[in-house]
Amino acid sequence: MRRPSWAWLMYLSLSHVLLFAQIPDHRENLAACTSGSAICDFALLTQAEAIAVAAAEHQRTFLDCRNGVGSCDYSKLTLPETRAVAVAEHERNFSDCSEGSGTCNYSKLTQREARAVAVAEHERNFSNCSEGFGTCNYSKLTQPEARAVAVAEHERNFSDCSEGFETCNYSKLTQREASSVAVAEHQRNLSSCRDGYSTCEHSKLTKPEATAITAAEHRRNASGCKSGAESCDYSKLTAAELAAMEAVEHQRNYTACVKGYGYCDRSRLSPSELSTMPDAASSPH
Repeated sequence: MRRPSWAWLMYLSLSHVLLFAQIPDHRENLAACTSGSAICDFALLTQAEAIAVAAAEHQRTFLDCRNGVGSCDYSKLTLPETRAVAVAEHERNFSDCSEGSGTCNYSKLTQREARAVAVAEHERNFSNCSEGFGTCNYSKLTQPEARAVAVAEHERNFSDCSEGFETCNYSKLTQREASSVAVAEHQRNLSSCRDGYSTCEHSKLTKPEATAITAAEHRRNASGCKSGAESCDYSKLTAAELAAMEAVEHQRNYTACVKGYGYCDRSRLSPSELSTMPDAASSPH
């Protein structure tokens, strides 16, 4: 028998390559069709695959209708599926109405459901009024509820004033509450001054407090200068503190020069200190 020609062998090899190359494309197309992707090419599906893809599309349509996702095509549903979707839609609407959702359709509620929704709305309104959250409709409160809401609002305002919140309304405080709020504000300002906060108002301090705060601020400034803080104000140091600062700074400068680490200003060293520098022996005299 004659051996196959070289061209025939190449044809067979190429055919196998094309055959196996088409398999992944077919699988990808089937996956795209099954998932409902727009890149699906139905012409490439076998009859069995087309039936399976149609079943997947139908199930996806049913689930979308049941879950209220997108637009539902009721004409594609079977009778049992239509009933199941109707039940799901009714339950979802009742839940939306009970939770105060804007998608609620009151006309689709039964009389018993409408009464339950009305109770839920009343309780939600009372809660909003009592806690100061959301929207409150005072006209829908009963007299006992209105009194309870008024008490809650008064207590909340007193708490806001005591803690220094901007929502405080001083005009709604009693004289006793106003006195208590004034004490709390004074203590809060004193604490701010003691801690060096920018919110400190010195004009609101008593003379003994102002004296103590001035001393504390002086100590804080001296400590900051000693540690090299940016907040240091040298103009507020006493002569003794400046002398002590100079001694500390001189020692720091000398140490930096000796160790070769940090900023060193040799012009500030004494002749005896210069002689102890590592390169003193090699330096010209």
